[in-house]
Amino acid sequence: MIARPRLVIAVPSKGRLQENAFAFFARAGLTLAQEGGSRDYRGIVKGMPGVEVLFLSASDIVAKLAAGEAHFGVTGEDLVREALPDADNRILMVQPLGFGHADVVVAVPKGWIDTASMEDLEEVAADFHQRHGRRLRVATKYINLTRRAFAEHGVADYRIVESLGATEGAPTSGAAELIVDITTTGATLEANALKVLSDGVLLRSQANLVASLKADWSKDTLALARTMLDRIAAETLGRTTREIAVVASSDDMAKLHDLATTQSAEVLDGPGLRLRIAKDKAGDLAAKLVAAGAKDVTVSEQSYVFTQQAPLFQALKARLDKR
Repeated sequence: MIARPRLVIAVPSKGRLQENAFAFFARAGLTLAQEGGSRDYRGIVKGMPGVEVLFLSASDIVAKLAAGEAHFGVTGEDLVREALPDADNRILMVQPLGFGHADVVVAVPKGWIDTASMEDLEEVAADFHQRHGRRLRVATKYINLTRRAFAEHGVADYRIVESLGATEGAPTSGAAELIVDITTTGATLEANALKVLSDGVLLRSQANLVASLKADWSKDTLALARTMLDRIAAETLGRTTREIAVVASSDDMAKLHDLATTQSAEVLDGPGLRLRIAKDKAGDLAAKLVAAGAKDVTVSEQSYVFTQQAPLFQALKARLDKR
């Protein structure tokens, strides 16, 4: 009899998002596999019995998380915020993943030279209604994000035209006067003679590992979640930091210790002086330690750094305890 899966992870079913999701989990030693081939919409995490992987569209992943039918999912924050107005009560953004970047922006025609901000847009909307007898039309598929953002900026004299296709072409085609859409490089907006308002970035989105607060979190699923999250946290800490080992005379150790703490280094327990610091600051600190009297400084890459703090799991546990 096959054991019933206890922890469900939903990941994108195709394309670059799926490739990046596979790579993200693999870096942490969590190998995802579609046992029936690329057309199989269910899979496993090798070496972790009791875990089931679902391969779904990005929007379906959000729906599964909202319904509590998946414990974890990999999807864009823009989709989460659009689909779930009360997102923070239903999900936890566990960790941004560094791919799938896209900004949700308000963009208007470049010809609107007097419209640079959302405050200007409020005035333009009122004037447009007075002159044309109708409201400004905003083409978007981000209906909820648009309504919330416009309300926050006091823009009320508009109506939404739901866009299912190439939103950026709506002003040129006459379907709408302005748009709310996603952009990565801005090239498509530029090609359509559109500009982003100075305060018109509504959300800087990227793919996230998302946890459902509505799922059935049993003792078994929490144990599996801790195993997975501890590996992810260990890989992230190892990849983004460097360990520094310092050899120096006993007379210089106190001075070097103090220097390290002023450079935002974490002093590690153990013999000698061992430090942990952000990857991009390691070289500078090593040079300063030598200049301050260290005899030898070794900067090491770490594949994984496991800590008792278990930061990702503890953040999840704290949110679940508040339900």
